[in-house]
Amino acid sequence: MSDEIPPDPGSPRARFGAEMRRLREAAQLSQSAVGRRLGCTQTQISRLESATRTPSKSDAERLDALFGTNGSTYFVDLREHIVARYGGPVWFMSWAQEVEPFALVMRSWDPLLVPGLLQTEAYARAIFKHAPRITPEEIEERVKARMWRKKILEGDNPPLFLTLIDESVLRRNVGGPEVMWEQLTYLLEIAQRPSVSVQLVDRLCLSGMVGPFMIAELPDNQPDAIHAGSAVEGQVSADPSVVTPIWNRYEAIRGWAYPDHMSLKMIEEARQEWT
Repeated sequence: MSDEIPPDPGSPRARFGAEMRRLREAAQLSQSAVGRRLGCTQTQISRLESATRTPSKSDAERLDALFGTNGSTYFVDLREHIVARYGGPVWFMSWAQEVEPFALVMRSWDPLLVPGLLQTEAYARAIFKHAPRITPEEIEERVKARMWRKKILEGDNPPLFLTLIDESVLRRNVGGPEVMWEQLTYLLEIAQRPSVSVQLVDRLCLSGMVGPFMIAELPDNQPDAIHAGSAVEGQVSADPSVVTPIWNRYEAIRGWAYPDHMSLKMIEEARQEWT
């Protein structure tokens, strides 16, 4: 079973690959020939065209130079759209484009922060502004993208979202008392939706200290997919050898979780401390 996440044919990354293939074939160039011009291999060109690789800035610039006319920036602009739309690291884009919007059930674990899909705008902004060398414009792009992602929990048929959060997150000062009070208020409100479950995990649980992750159950008998974060680079995979250990870890963490009603009471108590 492949560990590649099937691309969405309508995604910006898929359009990038389709246009690249069309122009290459019109110019009667092989993938190897284009690869030599871009400074990469035939395999990397194939992955760009099949939308299983996210283009780099230099890829886009060289494609515009190769196929464009009169200073065309088609590929650069499309790549910027890809990056701005999802507002995160390159590795995360395949998850945000091809997995998250189609999931039937998502299970989330976060030992450090409120998970992204449940963050308020102010909470997200407070996190992003501490990224090294980030500009004000980049902060706002990432906040906008995070708020856009949250739309998957809205509508008539949202996925079931089951999140586990370390209880210490409630008292981790992100943005100050006002931001924290608003964030915890939002957690209490969204947890009332039938499609959302918020459970706190006892701080003595050590099984989840390796880092945050999400598990997505997909339609049409597709294999489950995961994304797992780290301090350096995250991973998106549908490979059972990767997914199964994440499932096992999730169940180990869930064993330390408080029931929903008790978790909501704990959130309310913590919220009052931020007033």
